[in-house]
Amino acid sequence: MRNYSVAGLCSSAAIALAACAAAPSTPETEAGPAGAAGTPHWETVWFDDFDGDSLDRERWAPEESCWGGGNNERQCYTDRPANIQVEDGILRLIARKETYTGPLRADQHGSEEREQPYTSGKIRTRGLADWTYGRFSARMKLPEGQGTWPAFWMMPSASIYGRWPLSGEIDIMEAVNLGTPCEDCPTGIENRTSGAAHFGDVPPDNTYLFLKTPGETPESPADEWRVYTLEWGAGEMQWLVDGEVFMRLDADDWYTGSANADGRPYAPFDQPFYLMLNLAAGGNLPEKSNEAGFDPDSFPAELLVDWVKVEQCAGDLETGLSCFDRQAWAGTPKGPWEVQAR
Repeated sequence: MRNYSVAGLCSSAAIALAACAAAPSTPETEAGPAGAAGTPHWETVWFDDFDGDSLDRERWAPEESCWGGGNNERQCYTDRPANIQVEDGILRLIARKETYTGPLRADQHGSEEREQPYTSGKIRTRGLADWTYGRFSARMKLPEGQGTWPAFWMMPSASIYGRWPLSGEIDIMEAVNLGTPCEDCPTGIENRTSGAAHFGDVPPDNTYLFLKTPGETPESPADEWRVYTLEWGAGEMQWLVDGEVFMRLDADDWYTGSANADGRPYAPFDQPFYLMLNLAAGGNLPEKSNEAGFDPDSFPAELLVDWVKVEQCAGDLETGLSCFDRQAWAGTPKGPWEVQAR
């Protein structure tokens, strides 16, 4: 979602281990081999079903920042009940129209501040849990409206290959402007979500590949709960919605300009990444991709999350590939939306 111009299974050691051990019972795994002892299968190593009356701070850390995400977004992310709520087993990230002043950058209280006309919520597992390879899923209901931009995504914990996007970025689910008129959509209304991987060299030589879901039925992800999933293994990633693959990439599709990647064929996607959920108000992608700008009447808006689950491939932790849901797929990922509209 950036700049478009476990005992033994979690990889952040002692801190993440506590989070893994605390994982409650989970929904039944929907895909991937399971059953016979010794057969590689997806095994839950981290889970949150938001079964409480507040955010679990052992699993998630809210981000507080007002810098606009490098995309000219209009919100400050705050750590307040006005923007982050847990109630009746549902996480609500709420974007509101209200003037707010907060830290420019995350984790920099007491330094430079910025005022923004909107507030919203963003949570992440950074510093608490991260993983190399696995299956990452969330059951969500998304907001509608011109200028809304919910995301479920991952960033590298250590950035060993360098600044963004030398160390990569994985967008499991993004959606913009759901419910608005759309000339390119089969139904005439925007009802698609997308997945993406960011890589390459430092800006302006960064790049990415993405693909949108077909959107061939009138049902909207704003009207029904859907499960958004990334399966990530050594040299391969695939994106699914409700168990159906809609995009696949392998190591021949990506690269990093970092000299630190010499001898690492799967770089930058071979290191621990952490999870994030957020709802942005405006920004380059929603405002420019359909040339319809920003509509204040879209707010307040809510991203609803039922649960988030991380699984790793028991029996094949080294690559994770033995657990992949191998479906036929013949799509073609697309390049940057500045060249080809998303």
